[in-house]
Amino acid sequence: MHHLHPQKLEAALYVVATPIGNLGDISLRALDVLAGAEVVAAEDTRNTSHLLKHHGIFAKQLIAVHQHNERGAAEKLVAWIQSGQSVAFVSDAGTPAVSDPGALLVQAVLAAGLRVIPVPGASAAIAALSASGLSAPHFLFYGFLPNKSAARRTALQALSGHPYTLVFYEAPHRIVECVADLCAVLGGERQIVLAREVTKLFETIHACKLTDAQAWLESDHNQQRGEFVVLVSGAEPEEGLSAEALRTLHLLLEALPLKQAAQLAAKITGANRSELYQHALALKSSQE
Repeated sequence: MHHLHPQKLEAALYVVATPIGNLGDISLRALDVLAGAEVVAAEDTRNTSHLLKHHGIFAKQLIAVHQHNERGAAEKLVAWIQSGQSVAFVSDAGTPAVSDPGALLVQAVLAAGLRVIPVPGASAAIAALSASGLSAPHFLFYGFLPNKSAARRTALQALSGHPYTLVFYEAPHRIVECVADLCAVLGGERQIVLAREVTKLFETIHACKLTDAQAWLESDHNQQRGEFVVLVSGAEPEEGLSAEALRTLHLLLEALPLKQAAQLAAKITGANRSELYQHALALKSSQE
């Protein structure tokens, strides 16, 4: 059992991560900060008072800060910090201001020249990534895709060339159509990892090819329940010249002789000069 050591906290905004499911995933430091803070600002005060009670903490002052009142609440909190008070900010689950309210509040506190102190902890995206087995050195955290299929496909189109693991959040009632769009836009060969209910009782982490994901979801309706982190492997490197290199070459060919255009395009994009030159030659002869 952690015995709280609430010290007098410095006047600042503490951005405190809370569990995403398993109540044991709160850090010792987070408990000390929540016990010591003069004000706890929460996305949902009922949710947070449950968490605090569970750990025997009784907030001196608990106020709601959610997306509908964030700007107004920020002014009040800035004034409190200026007057020497410590404010702890928590969202419903996980790390605040990541696909969650909080960014405006943090911005306001920083703009006032005050300190913002992160108290790190659970994050669904990072937890899922760590258990995904997708080994690309880079990942792109996208968060929630658009709700409507056409807009979702447009957004995915823009991501399709990236060589990074793509990380999305998705709601249970949209997971099937989301997977269908992922498959349609990115192609069925990519790996997908569906991480459901991370840290909770029915946690499931399932890896398969995109082409098989829909059948897996539909084989058991329980697999469509709860919050999802969806991870998809990045684009394989293209053989030959990248779209960026070709675009650069075409632009330069409008203004420069062939050899110079190829040389400059190679410098700008890092692509192979002789491949660019060959491509430009082929282009020129096809136009003549």
